[in-house]
Amino acid sequence: MRAVVLIATILLAAACASVDTDEPRAPQANASAQAGQHIAETKCAGCHAIGPAGESRNVAAPPFRTLSRHYPVTALEEALAEGILVGHPEMPEFRLTPAQIDDLLAYLESVQERRGV
Repeated sequence: MRAVVLIATILLAAACASVDTDEPRAPQANASAQAGQHIAETKCAGCHAIGPAGESRNVAAPPFRTLSRHYPVTALEEALAEGILVGHPEMPEFRLTPAQIDDLLAYLESVQERRGV
């Protein structure tokens, strides 16, 4: 009887492990957010507070953690693809590749304030 339970458990575990979902796996999502953090550190941290705390160096540059107060972070995708031309007055124009945009958006999502917490 124990052998049957053991085999059933192994088969169930194997079936669960092989289920394919549309959701990104945590390690991949984490790697994307880490790459996005690097982009934010090199291109944005001179003006913006890029982390979950702190104040922006430039008072006209909103902290990244507050961006979702005004609109969905994913709404930045097109602006990042075309090159952000507006923002705070000293903001340089830059363009990102599609992969870099995905990474930066993953990072931005990871640092957003959580309401009601």
